[in-house]
Amino acid sequence: MKNTILPSIYNRLRKTINLLSLVSVVILSACAEVLEKTPIDSYSDAAVWDDAALIQAFANAAYKDIPFGFQNVNGWRFMPYANMTDEANSRNSASNIQIIINGNASSSYLGPMDVWTGPDDWTYWKPINQANIFLDKIQNSSISEELKSELSAEMKAVRAYAYFKFISHYGGVPLITTPFNLGDEFRVARNTYDEIMDFIVAELDEAIPDLPLDYDASNDGKVTKGAAMAIKARALLYAASPLNNPENNQQKWQAAADASKEIIDLGMYALHDDYKALFTVDGGYNTEEIIWGRPLNINVDIEARVERLLYPNGWLGFGHSHPLQNLVDDFEMENGLKIEEEGSGYDPQDPYINRDPRFYNTILYDGAPFKERTIETFTPGGQDSPDGFESAWNASETSYYIRKFVDEAQCGCTSNEAGSSSPTWIWFRYGETLLNYAEAMYRLGDEATAKEYVNKVRSRPGVEMPLITESGNELWGRIMQERRVELVFEEFRFFDVRRWKTATEVLSQDRMRMNVTRNPDTGEKSYSVEFFQPAQFNEWNYLAPIPQIVIDQNSLIEQNPGY
Repeated sequence: MKNTILPSIYNRLRKTINLLSLVSVVILSACAEVLEKTPIDSYSDAAVWDDAALIQAFANAAYKDIPFGFQNVNGWRFMPYANMTDEANSRNSASNIQIIINGNASSSYLGPMDVWTGPDDWTYWKPINQANIFLDKIQNSSISEELKSELSAEMKAVRAYAYFKFISHYGGVPLITTPFNLGDEFRVARNTYDEIMDFIVAELDEAIPDLPLDYDASNDGKVTKGAAMAIKARALLYAASPLNNPENNQQKWQAAADASKEIIDLGMYALHDDYKALFTVDGGYNTEEIIWGRPLNINVDIEARVERLLYPNGWLGFGHSHPLQNLVDDFEMENGLKIEEEGSGYDPQDPYINRDPRFYNTILYDGAPFKERTIETFTPGGQDSPDGFESAWNASETSYYIRKFVDEAQCGCTSNEAGSSSPTWIWFRYGETLLNYAEAMYRLGDEATAKEYVNKVRSRPGVEMPLITESGNELWGRIMQERRVELVFEEFRFFDVRRWKTATEVLSQDRMRMNVTRNPDTGEKSYSVEFFQPAQFNEWNYLAPIPQIVIDQNSLIEQNPGY
């Protein structure tokens, strides 16, 4: 019989359906004594599912399968979601990403939007399948009911998160909650967006009571009660947004507001007092702001080479992602005014003074102090420009580099652990929760509360931007602006402009760069904003196309409109 489910599930099942192959790697390191008793080629379910250590190792493996933002995947290079928006450019994968930027993604080419049939480490079917197997096998385990409930709650939350990411890309997808065997009939139709959302919320509501508020440091990265609540809050916010709630059902906005407020009322989280450090090794789970993140252990498995990939070419880095002038222009002046507003004090020939403090923690610009010198993206002769002593291939094409996430104590000069740090990739943090709540309250007509919570973020220590006072549409513009700046490069912009239904406007604007020239005789610099790349976002691009291979092998799968 021809196997005709979504081919990604089938292909991964071939690798994972045997329980031995699923857990042997983690078993080898975690449970050697069991291996001594049970030959590895005759490993039984009982040997795994009645052993608490092996069961926890299996559950932990599901976390490793969740895609995260520091992955350098399949030629798409680093931080692909930023590069697919008006945040940044990825030169080394320009031909791949440019297809999406120009609105030409198709069922034959989705690039990094393909989290359906993408590479093994870039698909959400893998953690879903891992969770399905776990939740099936754990039912007959003899471990304590308390541990069984807690681990089951973790896997329900992981599966709910994976399904949430799926529907954020494609709309409805097949809802699969049981393991498949290789002989099963795999033809499965798509469930609707609302059906999947109902499942996500129900799963999280079941999981939350059985999850702890916190773990010890050795278990950082496991789903806590707050993490499951954060998944629910973001999912409900997206479900209430115009893309998925065109009738503006106020009950959906109320549900989103309530879910965010429940996290706030836990009293577990707070804004960290150092915005820059939050995203480095010194931050992460060392701070009170992180709700759920992906810790990386670079000494065991070099999963991210942050400095090597982001550093300027003058510091031997690869400079994969370059912030766009579009983003730079959206950072306010320190007086709270936009650069184009009268009285802002913005000087086009001295464009980087007196800006929002988050600008200096996020962007490396010409003249920025960095390590033992200043950044030189000017031409001719700038060390971090195409004229630098390292290859022009690694130089920024926009005159900017990313500063967020990098640890300046690292050299960035090698691809091993000696040259790069290992920061936590943050999936959920308290700053987002406050902005989620503000947005939902604005949509419910409570502008005073919306302003209060946006201003909490703007007033965070080390930022302390002026309070916003606008109302009506102007207030909504400030809420969108605050998410743009506060959450930049954290994979929000890609989804925000889609769920707000603003992408046809903002992602159709030309992508711009800064040209910096320096007079070799006088040292005087000149700054001019220039066209960099065209961009186009079509109405049908709000949902990603279903990969053609899926439709070819499963006639029950219907393509999204426009493709």
